[in-house]
Amino acid sequence: MTYKQFRLSTSILMSLLILSGCTDNDPETEPEDTVEEMPQEETQDNDEADIDDGENNETEEEGNHSEEDEEVKSDEPAITIDMEEDLLDPDSIKVLVNKQYALPEDYAPDDLVTVEVPTVLENPEIRQLREVASEALTDMFAAAEEDGIILYARSGYRSYQTQVELFNNYVSNHGEEAANRYSARPGESEHQTGLAMDVTSESVNYQLTEAFGETAEGQWVEENAHDFGYIIRYLEGEEEVTGYQYEPWHLRYLGEELAADVAESGLTYEEYLLERGIDIEIDE
Repeated sequence: MTYKQFRLSTSILMSLLILSGCTDNDPETEPEDTVEEMPQEETQDNDEADIDDGENNETEEEGNHSEEDEEVKSDEPAITIDMEEDLLDPDSIKVLVNKQYALPEDYAPDDLVTVEVPTVLENPEIRQLREVASEALTDMFAAAEEDGIILYARSGYRSYQTQVELFNNYVSNHGEEAANRYSARPGESEHQTGLAMDVTSESVNYQLTEAFGETAEGQWVEENAHDFGYIIRYLEGEEEVTGYQYEPWHLRYLGEELAADVAESGLTYEEYLLERGIDIEIDE
């Protein structure tokens, strides 16, 4: 082999080695890395988006559930009233007492206390109320005084026998027809529950009169009594329903929640119960 031939052979061999070395590199390595990185970023974004969407969906669903729950709650009666356990039980603060629903002759509350408010009469019996009603009356009188309104308690609890004497006296002086309008027959008076108080003021000479409703004191009572659990029991123009004339002085304790609901309705207690679907008899 000549020198030229040797060099030519060597050159050819070197070229083959170089070409062979280039083909050993994996041409898909870098693109493969790129392909792997891109989907990871996209997957992460999508996962985060899915999580966000999930959280948003959960929030929306929670919001929807909350709204639905509120709607359900608003449809449900806030106050439960049972005919037997509440309206016919003499010890219940919701007890219904009128000409159709009388109290037993021997009923007397076992938690009577003397009220701690200004009173008109010295008779110890009528200065009493059931404890819960007495506490509420004290709070109401105190709130009224803060507003410059001075109230007086005139007649609270009256026993069945006391009502017998009062009604008979009224019949003797005014006749039975008038007595039925202005006084309660024994057993049919809310005063026997220990949950009713007649209130008055100096502006009407401490009397029980319709004029009380037009005084500053009477108007304060009308606007605020329910905040302390009391309602004006015998509303104006509702004699056919309640069986009694308008008595802006006669307050009946029902508890704050029920009193507020009845007052807001603008109805008598009887009408309120009927509207709640409770089948009671009313005066006709």
